[in-house]
Amino acid sequence: MRRNELFGNGIATIAAFGTYFAMYAFRKPFTAAAFAEPGWFANDRKTELVIAQVIGYTVSKFVGIAIVAAMPRERRALWLLGLIAIAELALAGFAVAPAPWDMVCLFLNGLPLGMVFGLVLSFLEGRRHTEAMAAGLCASFIVADGAMKSIGSWLLALGVPERWMPCTAGLLFALPLAIGVAVLKRVPPPSAADVESRSERVPMTRHDRRSFFVRYAPGLVLLVIAYLAITILRSLRADFSPELWRQLGHPAAPSDFTSSELLVAVGVLLATGCTVLIRDNRRAFAVAIGLGISGLLLCLFALSLRSAGNLGGFAFQVTIGLGLYLPYVAVHTTIFERLVAITRDRSNVGFLMYLADSFGYLGYVAVMMSRGSLRGRDDLLVFFTSTTWVTAIVGSGCFAFAGWWLLRKTNKLVGQKGEDPATQPSTS
Repeated sequence: MRRNELFGNGIATIAAFGTYFAMYAFRKPFTAAAFAEPGWFANDRKTELVIAQVIGYTVSKFVGIAIVAAMPRERRALWLLGLIAIAELALAGFAVAPAPWDMVCLFLNGLPLGMVFGLVLSFLEGRRHTEAMAAGLCASFIVADGAMKSIGSWLLALGVPERWMPCTAGLLFALPLAIGVAVLKRVPPPSAADVESRSERVPMTRHDRRSFFVRYAPGLVLLVIAYLAITILRSLRADFSPELWRQLGHPAAPSDFTSSELLVAVGVLLATGCTVLIRDNRRAFAVAIGLGISGLLLCLFALSLRSAGNLGGFAFQVTIGLGLYLPYVAVHTTIFERLVAITRDRSNVGFLMYLADSFGYLGYVAVMMSRGSLRGRDDLLVFFTSTTWVTAIVGSGCFAFAGWWLLRKTNKLVGQKGEDPATQPSTS
């Protein structure tokens, strides 16, 4: 590969990381606040606010199945800036709106933000180095989740009121986000060698989406079930992190949110990014499935050590985070990317990601609403632990059977369409 192409991919990865990291400033800082006043609908106030934002985010994911999958390349940057502007205006409304109308503002804040990831990922997919680039992108939301809680806590310590803190945090990152989007807009499309190796990625029509799903439905449904369970658990860990730290007996300082997630990000980045070294698409797909299962087994290992009293709060949070993010990021970086490359059908990763994300966040909304008040409950850690056991067992089984079925299904396609181009010598 030419040196300037590698350099361009590196710049694109940095821009994608920076853009999505900055987006989190418009979404997550408010979770660092207590919002300790009584709720309006039998829940405590923080849970109500989290639910409102997540519902908007979930609706955005369902809408994104069509919008992100069909988005032409030339419109992505404008859409990104417009979505962020709407989210910031909603945070300004949250600062001044009385309860319960402030929940409507957080719903409107989540509504545009759910489509940002797919639009950013669209600049990176379909390349021979997509896994490494997408791993860099995914590292942004691992690190940003903790970093934005630290920033929210810092702003509160400076005396910024709870209501104005989320809006203020967004303003701090408005310029970095705009710079990131400007760089992404200049990223060239995949090269001819990229297309030969990974297949061409095109906007999908409604017929394209339906055709692809029906053809691979059994495997895709199993992957979505596993992803749904992991999303629920990951979201609980993220949105109620301060409460979990306290119940683990390790009340987190602002720096702990960031340092723990940095450790998780480094481990996940190294594990998932290395799949870019595997040229054969089917083998890389199988390795990614294995990474997902390994991460869930790591969660079981952490639970066993914790129950035996051999794992402290900080180590538990890092180990569980690593175990959850390995399968979560493997789906983002490799599993869907290589599946599209294997099938060489008219499709793109944006469609598959939003299919999985929409049901994942819908499941989280259902858990939040049925569970009632989570913040500050004495049994939050118990609920999180039991959910981790179920997620690890069910998710491992779903990953294993989905990988087996899809590899078996696509084995016929290799014979019909010729040898996997990724195994052939590069012409670049």
